[in-house]
Amino acid sequence: MSGHSKFANIKHKKEKNDAAKGKIFTVIGREIAVAVKEGGPDPAKNSKLRDVIAKAKANNMPNDTIDRGIKKAAGDAGSVNYVSATYEGYGPGGTAIIVDTLTDNKNRTAANVRSAFTKGKGSIGTQGCVSFMFDRKGEIIIDKEECEMDADDLMMAVLDAGAEDFTEEEDSFTVITDPDSFSDVRQSLEEAGIAMASAEVTMIPQNYVELTDEQDINNINRILDLLDEDDDVQQVYHNWDE
Repeated sequence: MSGHSKFANIKHKKEKNDAAKGKIFTVIGREIAVAVKEGGPDPAKNSKLRDVIAKAKANNMPNDTIDRGIKKAAGDAGSVNYVSATYEGYGPGGTAIIVDTLTDNKNRTAANVRSAFTKGKGSIGTQGCVSFMFDRKGEIIIDKEECEMDADDLMMAVLDAGAEDFTEEEDSFTVITDPDSFSDVRQSLEEAGIAMASAEVTMIPQNYVELTDEQDINNINRILDLLDEDDDVQQVYHNWDE
């Protein structure tokens, strides 16, 4: 994990303009809607909803916005029914990209994702063509400035809670869990009063690809920017060594 900390990217996203924050809130809002429809509106009985609420709070989503999203999903039978779809493909220089979406129109989303790849000189592949290059893991990032615990004590706490791995970066700690243990580990940290900069189940590359050609770098940034602008896109995973 060393050298590939997400912490700088997390801070950058949180410091972005209001339009970028709006995109983050849209993404989380859809996750709230899906979690409520799948497991009900009570976080105490819905671990997926608890995890999404924690993610919302880590991204500074106001509590009343969270509550409105839960109530809307629970009480509006005619609310939008989002369907998940995942796309896999190749970016410049043999990079691998996975795109998770939640959409009410799969045709629109598929066309937009394909267009993003094409404009960045990439290509959509078949299901499973690159996902084998990633490991699905729970990942929790802790800001050192927000954590009062000693590194050794924190490591013991997260490992006791069921985490698989703990690494220390210059300005953050990274906790890795099995996907099935993620919710329990995240809740243990929350109950211990440990602030989390981010906490989510993600896809972690087994190996990273370095791009040296300036045009390749411009092209992959083009793909990632276009995907980031699409409200249907929830998460983008890639193995480009930025």
